[in-house]
Amino acid sequence: MSKNLVIIPTYNEKENIKKIILKVFSLEKKFEILIVDDGSPDGTAKIVKDMQKKFQKNLHIQERTGKLGLGTAYIHGFKWGLKNNYDYIFEMDADFSHDPNELIRNIDFFIKEKLDLLIASRYLPGSKIINWSLSRRILSKLSNFLARNLLNIPLKDFTNGFRIYSPRAIERIISSCGNIGDGFILLSEIIVVIKNNLMQIGEIQTNFVNRERGVSSVNFKLVMASLYGIIKLAIIKKKLK
Repeated sequence: MSKNLVIIPTYNEKENIKKIILKVFSLEKKFEILIVDDGSPDGTAKIVKDMQKKFQKNLHIQERTGKLGLGTAYIHGFKWGLKNNYDYIFEMDADFSHDPNELIRNIDFFIKEKLDLLIASRYLPGSKIINWSLSRRILSKLSNFLARNLLNIPLKDFTNGFRIYSPRAIERIISSCGNIGDGFILLSEIIVVIKNNLMQIGEIQTNFVNRERGVSSVNFKLVMASLYGIIKLAIIKKKLK
């Protein structure tokens, strides 16, 4: 039986964290969960640690001191997952914008297609984006249009953080990624590195729902920084191995 790890970065997710953990553990296929918490002052980590009493070896937490950023949280989780010998490593958000019900379908597709990276793409035919403002839609489409054309990689969605990785992809990410920018730009950097190493990347339909609980960490400043990062990434993409 394969070991499947779902990495969920958190910062002030007390309204969502218990529900997302219970939902993942209710699925027919077995998943373990790693919470990477950036010192949430709202008590997110305490909720997780209280739940560990029930779920024991299947629920893990790594606490970091302060809000260190989404990208570094991903890298931290990847290192932990690789060290603990998981066969498939997932990443997803805590706020239900990524549907946990898609996890089983996604891993089956990942294995069938022999992929190293699978992205749940919001821009494939049949995918849906629910409850996004017009401004968010425009900024997201602009980011992905620029990434697709500047990086010359024929993918639809570079910035969604609902993904699956193989161990060999994780090894390359840890050794090569994280030096250009945080958050969304790291997600694009990962795609470039995996492609440059001739690994297999795929996309699958998804329903993306804008968060209904808590506060989104996405803002205009972050999106603009990501656009700048994509341009920088396009300039040095051939050097990334």
